[in-house]
Amino acid sequence: MKEKIAWVTDTSAMLDEEFIVKNNIYVVPIVVILDEGPLRESVDISLEEFYMKLRTSKNPTTSQPVIGESVDLYKRLKSEGYTCAIAVHPSKKLSNTLESAYTAAKLADFKVYPIDSKNISYPMKKLIEYGKQLEAEGTLVETIVQKMESMADQFVLTGIPYNLTQLQKSGRVPGIAAFLGNLLQLKLILSFEGGLVLLKNKVRTMKKAKNYLIDFLNTDLNRFLIDEVAIVHCNNEEEAEIWKGELRHLYPSIKFLIYPFSSAIAVHAGEGTIGLSWLRK
Repeated sequence: MKEKIAWVTDTSAMLDEEFIVKNNIYVVPIVVILDEGPLRESVDISLEEFYMKLRTSKNPTTSQPVIGESVDLYKRLKSEGYTCAIAVHPSKKLSNTLESAYTAAKLADFKVYPIDSKNISYPMKKLIEYGKQLEAEGTLVETIVQKMESMADQFVLTGIPYNLTQLQKSGRVPGIAAFLGNLLQLKLILSFEGGLVLLKNKVRTMKKAKNYLIDFLNTDLNRFLIDEVAIVHCNNEEEAEIWKGELRHLYPSIKFLIYPFSSAIAVHAGEGTIGLSWLRK
């Protein structure tokens, strides 16, 4: 019997409404915790409202989706005739969302295949696109999961926090390091590797940081097939457009698109953060 697969993710994937409707994706909200308390992304607070509050919030942080909402979703999917769900979530080394999916599935007595994207944002969307393509081709669910898990290792996501204040507020960078980094105008270059965010380099100017990312991309272009690159950002659309124009001029055969980070990511990375993400084929 053919499996009826439900596709589930969370708001950190930052899927647009058109993609959600077209592909029938179920999205559970990540919780951001600001001065006024917990708020569900895209449900209790919009992205615009979030940034207004983030600027004055003292100790912002995040939490995985409310377990009860995930349990209710899986029970509903089961009652609607779905035989299983494939759930794509952020790196388990950075978030408890994946573990929460396991727990919710058990409580709902529903078969769920949680996929560790080992990343955030754009790579999560690309994983879902790939999985949906495999499903349309009639691929068995276990094979879809295996292929998606393999693909998760092929993504690059690298970025430059605008400043270190938000990283310090969220506990990702010690206070003294953030103070000195801002004082010296250091730009950190961070990259996902094996599901962790690692410091790749420190430079003195934004121009040098941008050039480092472009060199990184150029090196990968000589080793892999890359046909699409996302310019990821935290409320930095104007700068992202500038990057897009420059990159299209340098690499006219590549599709460049702008992909905003969710508020849960901005809690840690900070407003103004910008970076690049691509799939190594």
